[in-house]
Amino acid sequence: MRQLVLGSSSPFRAELLAKLHLPFVTASPDIDESVHQGEAADALVLRLAQQKARAVARDFDNALIIGSDQVAVIDGQILGKPGNHETAVQQLRSASSKSVTFLTGLALFNSHSNTMQSIVEPFTVHFRRLSDAQIDCYLRQEQPYQCAGSFKSEGFGISLFSRLEGNDPNALVGLPLIQLIQMLDNEGVDVLQTVNT
Repeated sequence: MRQLVLGSSSPFRAELLAKLHLPFVTASPDIDESVHQGEAADALVLRLAQQKARAVARDFDNALIIGSDQVAVIDGQILGKPGNHETAVQQLRSASSKSVTFLTGLALFNSHSNTMQSIVEPFTVHFRRLSDAQIDCYLRQEQPYQCAGSFKSEGFGISLFSRLEGNDPNALVGLPLIQLIQMLDNEGVDVLQTVNT
């Protein structure tokens, strides 16, 4: 099996990839993540996932390299990472009683054959009606200021939702494993037969 490389410094993505019981290394891609003028959210995450995989490939000439990028979208607007309490309050107020769609771009680049597989995986979160007191309580408990949308779905953030909708709950955290398993299979890596070999 070719070396598997996760082109990400995210501990959340590494934790997800570890579920597959495959040996892998991580490498941090150094790319400009700016949005291009007029670029749609799905085009943005697909482009960045591919760029991350290609950027990491410079250091790995015979590897399968995973690139991933994610944005949250509400009412057609991209939500970034809040960075602080006040911005997080604003984001969760705007999400109250609404739906937020997370778009995750996933790319698998074979640096030996110079071939790329890539997709965009959507996942939608439907929010409960939230009071300011509930929002403040949640934010002070979990402090998700480096998370797009101002919550951690894998933690206490589950208390904010009325319903989740999508094919793969891992996509919400940032790495769609079901699609990744199919991409690896296309490269001849059968996850179920590679474990402990």
